[in-house]
Amino acid sequence: MDARMTKVLYIHGFASAGSTGSATQMRNHLYPKGVQVVSPDVPVSPAEAVPFLRELVDREQPDLIVATSMGAMYAEQMKGVRRILVNPSFHMARLLTFRGLGRREFRNKRQDGQTEFKVDKQMIQEFQQVEKDSFKGIDAAEKQLVWGLFGTQDKLVNCQQDFIKHYGKAQMQLFEGEHFLNDKVLSKVVMPLVEKILAQSLNK
Repeated sequence: MDARMTKVLYIHGFASAGSTGSATQMRNHLYPKGVQVVSPDVPVSPAEAVPFLRELVDREQPDLIVATSMGAMYAEQMKGVRRILVNPSFHMARLLTFRGLGRREFRNKRQDGQTEFKVDKQMIQEFQQVEKDSFKGIDAAEKQLVWGLFGTQDKLVNCQQDFIKHYGKAQMQLFEGEHFLNDKVLSKVVMPLVEKILAQSLNK
């Protein structure tokens, strides 16, 4: 193994930011163990988000991607990297169509200082286009790189069947929790899996 620091990329969910508490908690937990957590603000536009994330993955070469909700939809497309998809939202266009258009406030502080954004027909169309690339190029080796974590009380999104259809149940795990991560789920469910995957990858 080279001297490069082990690296985790955290991809946040819709209306969030890299400053989300989950990324901060993960960083505080892992940094003393020699693991760097990269957690950028993902562009609001889906058409910009995917190339931004692909370039970021190419540049940062993360050992693992941890992603939630919308971020997990994007992460599923980052083939060739180990990834944990937490409550993935694979159908953002449909979700936003039913939840209505209009202005939304960011739940966490963005680096550019923006506090709100607009959900419009163009955004939904961009999500529709991006979602066409979901679940492509999945072979046996790729299935070994992806884990799915699903909250049993998630009332916002339920994409378990999508995950099972394309990745199977071998690396799927249910946990007691809702759609959004909290400290308990992060420390009791997500972090043990993160550490297990990192340990396995470093031993190869």
